Amino acid sequence: MSLLFCVLALTLVLLVTAALVAAVLAARNPHSQTIVALPSNADTIVVLDVSASISADTYSRIASTLSSLARSHDRYGLVVFSGEAYEALPPGTPAEDLAPLVPLFVPQKPSGAGFTATYPRNPWTETFSGGTEISTGLELAHSIATRNGVRRPAVVLVSDLDDDPADLARLASIVLAYRRDSVPLRVVGLNPSTEDAAFFQRLLGPSSQIVQAGTATPGPQPHNRTPFPWTFVLLAVGAAVALAVHELWAARLEWEPAR
Repeated sequence: MSLLFCVLALTLVLLVTAALVAAVLAARNPHSQTIVALPSNADTIVVLDVSASISADTYSRIASTLSSLARSHDRYGLVVFSGEAYEALPPGTPAEDLAPLVPLFVPQKPSGAGFTATYPRNPWTETFSGGTEISTGLELAHSIATRNGVRRPAVVLVSDLDDDPADLARLASIVLAYRRDSVPLRVVGLNPSTEDAAFFQRLLGPSSQIVQAGTATPGPQPHNRTPFPWTFVLLAVGAAVALAVHELWAARLEWEPAR
């Protein structure tokens, strides 16, 4: 009988150990959802359109998108572009570092009656107001995504998709490069025209849909949540129950003095 108790005790110990290890792994890899579906643990690069074609009407959509990403508890790189592009944040930057950019796209209150709302002066006002070449932002992001150190790249383009006609051929070429190098490309549209959205959809193919960005007020809010870690909770409860059962069985073990 003592051998049976030993086998049961060893089995319970192994189950407890496995449950605790699984619980730790589940806690280290929470599943986060933002406004677009991204591969798990991806090194995501956000490509943000700040060109002159971005109107005040779409600024709230940019603010809402950035706010959604900033609350995701993930890590991102950031590329901003107009006619040119530059890397504003390297991949792996904590999502909350995007939060300081949100106020740049939130209108300030009018100073008096008859005055229209204005926006804070942003760092790109002087240099990024000449035109729109989406290929420049995607090309820089592709270069970052394929360089050493970026293990699981993914790129999210946030734009009104109103590209310079002279840039369309180059844009198509860089999108093909994303497919060739297996770099996932997602698009968040800032209220694009039907024609521009249709053109991008043809470039992306049926496997990737364009997500429409919501507005800050009023309107649909971008979906952003980190689901409650039920897996971790259930595993932790299972581990606790297994420990309790183990203690109950172990308490019955009695050692008799040698005869």
